[in-house]
Amino acid sequence: MPSRVLVVDDERLIRWSLEQTLEKLGYDVETAEDGARAVAAVREESPDLLLLDLKLPDTDGIQVLRQVKGSHPDIQVVIMTAYADVGTAVEAMRLGAYDYIAKPIDFENLRVTLRNALETRQLRQKVEFLREKHLYPYHFDRLVGTSRAIQEVVSLARKVSASGATTLLIQGESGTGKDVLAKAVHYESARADEAFMEITCTAMQETLLESELFGHERGAFTDAKAQKKGLLELAHGGTIFLDEIGDMTAALQAKLLRVLEERHFRRVGGVKEISVDVRVVAATNKDLRAAVDQGAFRKDLYYRLQVVTITIPPLRERREDIALLARHFLDHFSREFKKPLPRLSVAAERLLVQYEWPGNVRELRNVIERAMILVESGELTPGDLPPEIAARRAEPTREQPRFQIPATGVVLEDLEREFVRQALELTHGNQTHAARLLGLTRDELRYRVKKFDLAVHTDVSDA
Repeated sequence: MPSRVLVVDDERLIRWSLEQTLEKLGYDVETAEDGARAVAAVREESPDLLLLDLKLPDTDGIQVLRQVKGSHPDIQVVIMTAYADVGTAVEAMRLGAYDYIAKPIDFENLRVTLRNALETRQLRQKVEFLREKHLYPYHFDRLVGTSRAIQEVVSLARKVSASGATTLLIQGESGTGKDVLAKAVHYESARADEAFMEITCTAMQETLLESELFGHERGAFTDAKAQKKGLLELAHGGTIFLDEIGDMTAALQAKLLRVLEERHFRRVGGVKEISVDVRVVAATNKDLRAAVDQGAFRKDLYYRLQVVTITIPPLRERREDIALLARHFLDHFSREFKKPLPRLSVAAERLLVQYEWPGNVRELRNVIERAMILVESGELTPGDLPPEIAARRAEPTREQPRFQIPATGVVLEDLEREFVRQALELTHGNQTHAARLLGLTRDELRYRVKKFDLAVHTDVSDA
């Protein structure tokens, strides 16, 4: 598809000449004789490039440039003028013009300038596309879940992300997604264009971890052949994520505390103080409060880190999110493996919801990935699940009853009413999800809601 160029000049002969020349070069050309028509054409046609004269009958090119860049910042603008002077050129470039051409126009120079301007625009668009594709998984709206627990986590994380807070502590069992939340906090913040550096504090020895964090000078130790910048220095302006901080040694805890309090440090073997502006996000699956009481973690560092603490609940405590996550991962792996998206059978979903998930979301993701590899039909069934999950359906209910009837007996209809009420409460009134929890269709659930005269707040997703 040819690039679209809008030529703006008050002289009809120049417009005609430029139109003829540029069409021969393969461009789709439109023209405008004044600023008002130029702005209207930009609004209606969204050209790729604007070839703009500085002197117009109703305004000047600088004002048009301001308006165009304000509404369509991705349009490239090349200024033309017979009144070439450095001051005007500098002003135009400052406002976002790509280049500046003096009249009378050298058409060979114009050809090269337009080609370079449009190539630059295409490159920017590709970079932005790749950037969005890379960052998409780390937006808050990618944190799947409708449970009150996960929504509270996301709400608090959004506030931290938008604030100037420079420390955040994320707690949660292994596999709950602490790293995903840390990346969302970074990539949704004003620091998103700067580096996100991460390191696991259990992954290396103390001396190596210190070098990775703070860097080192040449000759600081035997293998220090050259100066090396540490992750804190590389993350300047951005975020550093310290995973499993509960396993950091006491000596490094003291040095990290100094960085948090003074915002500067020295490389290993160095004497120069290096100042950094960095957000520190720490994560742990340990109880840091208990570690402090046991003397395994510095109290002052703990208080410095836990100014804002976000605790991600384990998956077994937000079972209403399990089916949503399973479908999310099914969609992801169907695209990755280029396989048709299978339905999640009621029986398989029930097994997934009942399972305790000791490995949390990470384990669920792995289970769905395995199932997508094995599934051969349009429906994922219990047979596609690992034995430790699928075997639950074979558990003898007589020996291990799921529900114990009290000795005084129970009215079955009262029990049914209570289960429906609890399902609606767990799903915050979402009848589709509540029906799924009970193994019912939505119509069957609605019949029981009406039958038992239950008050329901209808979720918008049920509409």
